[in-house]
Amino acid sequence: MSTITTGCERIGHGGASALVAANTLASFDAAVQIGVDTIEFDVRAARGELVLAHTALDARREPGACLREALAHLCAPRYHEIGLNVDLKHPGCEGVLLDALWDAGLLERTVVCSQLTMVLDRIRALEPRARTGISIGGRLARLSRRWADWRGQVLAGIALRRWDVLMAQHKLVDAGLLSDVAARGGLLYAWTVNDRSEIDRLRGLGVHGIVSADPRLVG
Repeated sequence: MSTITTGCERIGHGGASALVAANTLASFDAAVQIGVDTIEFDVRAARGELVLAHTALDARREPGACLREALAHLCAPRYHEIGLNVDLKHPGCEGVLLDALWDAGLLERTVVCSQLTMVLDRIRALEPRARTGISIGGRLARLSRRWADWRGQVLAGIALRRWDVLMAQHKLVDAGLLSDVAARGGLLYAWTVNDRSEIDRLRGLGVHGIVSADPRLVG
């Protein structure tokens, strides 16, 4: 008997980055055609504005959509039921991001995520109604962010409503973590999962959402 549960949010990484280049309007369109619940994309500052790009090198090498252009695209009727997961890559542009989301009327549909606690604290200070998610990566990423006791620190933050969502690298996710997050009123999303057997494991646990470059695998 299958242990897969229902109700797991299907989140498209960069749109549908296994099919179309990530963080592009075309990738967003592909994700909607597949039938995602949420589109995840990266935002950083470049060329004097906020743009969609994963790394600073990407922003310089592959000039893509600016944030306001992307948000205007995401206001189209076909996106009205789609949530947004915005990964803010560095501090210093929290206010500009919030203003853009407000102007587009998309703040209520958005979770602002980051690996940087200072970014999320600033978002919450500027707009207490904004939903935020702390992103926890692999071992090297955790070392670079000085997460000595990442589970304890993250759970404490959820309990205090410092953030609403834990975005965890999928290898970190187990039944105990899910239970602890849920007990504190938070949501647990696993990223970025492109293997069907791992997706089945995570859905069997009952995670609240799975980020995949190929959202068809999560269906």
